[in-house]
Amino acid sequence: MTRCLSKSLGAALLLTCPLLATSLSAQAATLDIGIYGEPASLDAARVTGAVYDNDVLGDLFEGLVTLAPDGDYQPGVAKSWSVSDDGLTWTFTLRNDARWSDGAPVTAEDFVLAFQRALDPAIASVYANLLYPIKNAAAINRGDAEVASLGARAVNDHQLEVSLDQPTAYLPTLMAHIIAAPVPAHLVRKYGNDWTQISHIATNGAFMPSRWVSHDHIEAVKNPQFHDAASVTLDGVNYYLVEDLNTGLSRFRSGDLDVMRDFDASRYQWLKENLSSSVHLHNQLSTYYYALNNRDGHPTSDVRVREALNLALRRDIITQKVLQGAANPTSSLVPAGTAHYDVQTMPGMEAPIDARLKKAKTLLKDAGYGPEHPLKLRLRFNSRDDHRRIAVAAAAMWKPLGIDIEMVNAEANVHYAEIARGDFDIARASWVADFDDASNFLGILASGNVKNYGGYHSDEFDQLLTQAAAQPDQNKRQQLLEQAEHHALGDYAMAPIYADAARNLVNPDMTGWEDNAINRHLSRWISLDQ
Repeated sequence: MTRCLSKSLGAALLLTCPLLATSLSAQAATLDIGIYGEPASLDAARVTGAVYDNDVLGDLFEGLVTLAPDGDYQPGVAKSWSVSDDGLTWTFTLRNDARWSDGAPVTAEDFVLAFQRALDPAIASVYANLLYPIKNAAAINRGDAEVASLGARAVNDHQLEVSLDQPTAYLPTLMAHIIAAPVPAHLVRKYGNDWTQISHIATNGAFMPSRWVSHDHIEAVKNPQFHDAASVTLDGVNYYLVEDLNTGLSRFRSGDLDVMRDFDASRYQWLKENLSSSVHLHNQLSTYYYALNNRDGHPTSDVRVREALNLALRRDIITQKVLQGAANPTSSLVPAGTAHYDVQTMPGMEAPIDARLKKAKTLLKDAGYGPEHPLKLRLRFNSRDDHRRIAVAAAAMWKPLGIDIEMVNAEANVHYAEIARGDFDIARASWVADFDDASNFLGILASGNVKNYGGYHSDEFDQLLTQAAAQPDQNKRQQLLEQAEHHALGDYAMAPIYADAARNLVNPDMTGWEDNAINRHLSRWISLDQ
């Protein structure tokens, strides 16, 4: 897919390509990525928590720890770190050459402020819980403690001390997430929440934003102040909003996109036959599920209704027929392959489908639903063909139970905003691991978690998570986490559908891309054949 032409030029200029070689050299080093939604903000504390947030902000900001092409963790702004013997105090030493794109030094204060803002209950960050291992973090996020009490302090400009409530061996992996990236304290003080405006913003990653055309694309250019700028071969990155996957495929095939960050799973077989060198399907730690509203006033607050919905779902049909075998069915929240964890399964899913449907009908009858009182539920999903097909299939599976499904769809940001408010009975959602640990999945069912779309609440579940967080023994911790998931699955807290895979279309002339289990790909590592 080597291209002579700039992607922005028309075919009428094809014959002039040799004359344009010099002027187009910079354009040829610009990476064009198709993402299926646009960030709600360039402030990590204010994003909605989708993959595309990481695609964009991961290129613009670098945390204490960063990701290698294969997904392994390596030093970022921190050149080294150490932990005390009791595991409660971590000290990160910042590199001397870390700079914001405006030339100001990146300091320990920038990290302290970033952590404080992420935990500020007034901001209500969806990723706040990732910082809960830090001392007083959870209490601050609940509004029970002052922000200044957070266990993070700048010893000096280049040394950050982080105090924990209990030992957390995987803390460095958390520090690679966008929520742990620094904010430019000097600009936050000057502009407040407007610091992310294109005219004000400074970033410390390999790229810096230069233009944002809402609902179309974001342009970023190479950051000359980045500490490893000499190794960055791209001159810039453009992130194009492409919610329709068929449109994304067409744009990729025409050469308008170097990367399309998803493809319609139903086209997988065709893609293998026609674009085999570009198709990347890779196992990732991700679960596609339907959130079920557990709040009073919704029919799905009744555990019998939730169980019936789960029993009637034919996950094998969805994955094999709708998705053409591009994913694996599951009745678990934590996916197979998660480190130090054995897969748990939802009760009753092993029975034949006829027996499951018979039990589901009995459960709904016991809950008071039938021909004289039909069950009506509202199903929300974000606007993509695959989500629509899955919703249609699920509605057809529930129809024999006498369930009437009203479907409501919206673009991604609107969809997530609506389900965060609890305005649904059933809602499409997915969770992609922020780090390889079962707690990252189970945490989205914890009481008070912003990502707990269904409002599930169980004291026993919460207590098991709390006990697991404080358990230093790996085996005992695993047992507690498995007990927690077993309990939530027994409550039919949500409806897992399939263990998702990372699906990407990648320009075969591109180097530096490596498939990995968390499906994160920093543009700083990528080179284009010019």
